[in-house]
Amino acid sequence: MGTAAQHLNRPVHPKGDYGHIVPTRSLRAHLDGHVARNAKSAKTTVIWDADLKGFGLLVRSSGTKSWIVKFTQRRVQKKLTLGSAANMTVQEARRKAKEVLLKKALDGLPASRPTVYSPVTFGGYVEVFWADYARHWKPLTQYSNWGRVQRDLVPVFGNTPLADINRAQVLRWRDELAARPATFNRALPVLAVMMTYAEQLGLRPTGSNPCKRMPRYPRQAVGRYLRPAEYRQLGEALSDMEDQHPKVVAIIRLLMFTGARLAEIRDLRWDNVQADRLRLADSKTGPKYIYLNSQARAVLETIPRGAAQDLVFPASHGGHRRNMHPIWHRIRRMAALPNFRLHDLRHSFASVAISQGISLLLIGRMLGHALPETTARYAHLDDGFVGDAAVRVSRTLGRAVGMDL
Repeated sequence: MGTAAQHLNRPVHPKGDYGHIVPTRSLRAHLDGHVARNAKSAKTTVIWDADLKGFGLLVRSSGTKSWIVKFTQRRVQKKLTLGSAANMTVQEARRKAKEVLLKKALDGLPASRPTVYSPVTFGGYVEVFWADYARHWKPLTQYSNWGRVQRDLVPVFGNTPLADINRAQVLRWRDELAARPATFNRALPVLAVMMTYAEQLGLRPTGSNPCKRMPRYPRQAVGRYLRPAEYRQLGEALSDMEDQHPKVVAIIRLLMFTGARLAEIRDLRWDNVQADRLRLADSKTGPKYIYLNSQARAVLETIPRGAAQDLVFPASHGGHRRNMHPIWHRIRRMAALPNFRLHDLRHSFASVAISQGISLLLIGRMLGHALPETTARYAHLDDGFVGDAAVRVSRTLGRAVGMDL
């Protein structure tokens, strides 16, 4: 059949109106750079694109070539020159032709008015958000998140119109906190919730949350773990302090034997205590059970049982919270563990569980993790024990085949 350029000398009937130029030929081809460079004709000719209806290349007998677009507007067929083929690539011309065709297709339809969003700033929005949303958080979460809003978010975004906060600004804020990655990681979810709620209130475009898929900084390795000798040091320090602070020592021992969070034990009430478990109606991750081993049950049996709603470990003044950190700091110094945190007892519990061959799935259930990703932080410990097992197996095989190294 030949190319469009090879068919340009075939006579056809004149078609269309290009002002004072009346083309006498009309062809169809897949317009690309090759066609545009090689198209020649003794008469004015149009090569229409086979892919985009209405888009074409006008070839004049003088050798000049232009990109054109043909469309119907209010029942009248019109044609528009997009530019010279010498100065405009076929990709640029096709994109312009699509824009023209789309605009003409929408011509006459009622135009939608652009949404005008409230000029309220982020700082002004904080009060609205807090009044509506904060009540759904637990008291401790409210306290920590309010600090993040006032300390980490308002100084950065406070004067920016809420609808104008974009991904570039959030990325810049992330870069500014490179030296404090944990601050960014903790404040980002708060900002994300605030942006989502702003969309629901109509204060931002739907789907515009600038925090979506925002990368967090990699987390540092979880806290350190007690070695057997260090467990003995801690046990001796607890025994030495038991007469002076029996309830604090009991709390620490329960943390050690259960892997529970501090608040779960410190705020425990007697109606939570069952024969073989602690039943918590609410915790950081929702309702949960903490299973009691014989050591944990022995600790609880040393405490006089009170009424169902009484705290198991009330403060000395009868209040709700017991501040045990000053005493803990003394205990850990006595144990020669000056940098060991109470929460590290939870990590140490997981470490011992892995050393006993307990699966990460079961450890997650014991610790009350809501997400498997949380327990997966301990996977590197699991790898260590698997590696040790592999060494033991290989030694056995080596002895069997005379390669005892």
